[in-house]
Amino acid sequence: MTEPAQHWLRSRSVHSAAELQSLAEDLGPILRGGDLLILTGGLGAGKTTFTQGLGRGLGVRGTVISPTFILVRNHPSLTGGPGLVHVDAYRLDGTEEIDDLDLEATLDSSVTVIEWGAGRAEHLSDSRLEITITRPTGAGSAAGGAGITTDFSDDVDEEREVRVAGFGPRWSAGPPPGLLD
Repeated sequence: MTEPAQHWLRSRSVHSAAELQSLAEDLGPILRGGDLLILTGGLGAGKTTFTQGLGRGLGVRGTVISPTFILVRNHPSLTGGPGLVHVDAYRLDGTEEIDDLDLEATLDSSVTVIEWGAGRAEHLSDSRLEITITRPTGAGSAAGGAGITTDFSDDVDEEREVRVAGFGPRWSAGPPPGLLD
């Protein structure tokens, strides 16, 4: 598969874990079965916090918690919409180990979120959203990236920068109205 083009990039600062969840919750109704989201950010950046809000926005069953030790958690829809498949690829070495998870079985009917999926999961779909969560710190943060840190706790209300990039045909018309406005 040829690497799809990035069609757009949006970013927004959030100032608390609750605001991060709210942003993700607003994204939920925009998504449909077959959508792939690849989440990037350091340990404790808020990837699972984001996915919790997304789960609320999708109206799925169950508490969204990190799938670190079991790798994949499935959350069926309570509303007739797509379910949520939440994957943690941190301990996986590459595309072959992602393929061993058999995500293809649910990919078309669910929204699939893969934490730590960059460089491992892009091959699963010809379209995806790449979501990067970072926290600018220190005086150098306004100068284009110096001083960027990503290792902070999900339960601490600190500023985060959320970047969402749309790749492939699904996102070629641009970002959905209201996304990160």
